This record gives sequence, structure tokens and C-alpha cells, in this order.
Amino acid sequence: MGSFVLVVPLQYLLVWNGSYALYASFIPCLVLIGLPLLALCAENRSKGLLRMRMLAGGLLICVFSVSHIPALLTLPISGYPGRNAYLLVFLLLVVQSSDVLQYLWGKLVGRHAIAPKLSPAKTVEGTVGGIVTASALGAGLASMTPFTVPEAALISLWITLLGFLGGLAMSAIKRSRGIKDWSSLIPGHGGMLDRLDSLCLSAPAFFYLLRFGWSS
Repeated sequence: MGSFVLVVPLQYLLVWNGSYALYASFIPCLVLIGLPLLALCAENRSKGLLRMRMLAGGLLICVFSVSHIPALLTLPISGYPGRNAYLLVFLLLVVQSSDVLQYLWGKLVGRHAIAPKLSPAKTVEGTVGGIVTASALGAGLASMTPFTVPEAALISLWITLLGFLGGLAMSAIKRSRGIKDWSSLIPGHGGMLDRLDSLCLSAPAFFYLLRFGWSS
């Protein structure tokens, strides 16, 4: 817990200051170098390594990945001055609406479970319907982004697919720990991480696509 108390504000301070090289490397370097060294210094090395692996996963998923959402506000996009907030809105609308639409399509026409051991409620029909519909929504939102309509559609398809895979990955972690939700913070919906799981892969992917494809 102490690591999160120190690392979370520092990571977001680096994002706020727009120090790309620092916030993109701070946690990965900490996970690859700092935590293993701390584990080796622990009295019980095997327990130390186990704790550090769990901490490393938490830092990468809950802090590093999610921090790429506000980091979108810091990207200098050529010909797109002062409009970065729309990129954040685009990401959240497309990925989060995909989750909702997958659920609705699954309720309407879902017949075949897509990953019954990880997420019994998800169906092939619901997943395909939700992703396609959310991609169409993304294409319709192209005017608020630096993308053309075809680019917005393809990017939406990509981030919704990653959102689906991110949700499955987080479900797998929960199943391995024998829990249904990460917390009970939001009644009936679990915790914040349960609402953000689809962004754990899609947010960094969207950020780096913009960073290397559109950033000036």
C-alpha cells in the first residue's frame, strides 16, 4: 500500500507536467529493476518475490495503464490545438459504450458463450454486435478527432477489441483469486477497476497510436 501511496501521485505529477519520457518509463523501470532488487533484499526471498510480482501487476494495470487516459491531454497534435479533451472523450465513449452495447446485444440475440469459464455472461453475438456498433459510433464521432471517418472506424474497432481482451484478462485474474468483483465501491457494479478494466489495454494502445502517428 505504501508503494501505491508514493507511486500514484508521482506518476500523475509526471503526466501533469507532460514529462513523456519520465511517465512512460518510470513505472516500467520500477517494475523491472526496483521491485526485484527490493525482493532480493527481503528476509524471506520467496515471499518477497511473490509480493513484488503482485505489486508489479497492480502498478502496471491500475496505475501505469490507466494514467494514459489523462496523458492524452498532454499530446501535441499537429493541426489540433487545444482539442485534446475530445480525444479523451472519444476513447471513453467508444470503449465504454462497447461494453454496454455488448451487454445489450447479448441480452437480445446472445446464444453462444464466448468465454464461459472467464465471463459466462459474454456471448459471441453480443461481443460482435457491441464491437461493430461501437465502431460505427466511433466513425460517427470522427469530426471531433484528427482522424478521417475510415481511420476513426478502424481505430474504434481496434480499441474496442482491446477493450474486450482487457476485460477478459481482468476476469481471468479475478477468477484466479476467487473473487467476482474487485471491490463493492459501486453497488451492483463492483469497484472502479471493474468499470475501467476494458481501458487497461485500450488506453495505452490509443495513446501510443496518437503519440507516434499524429503527435507533432
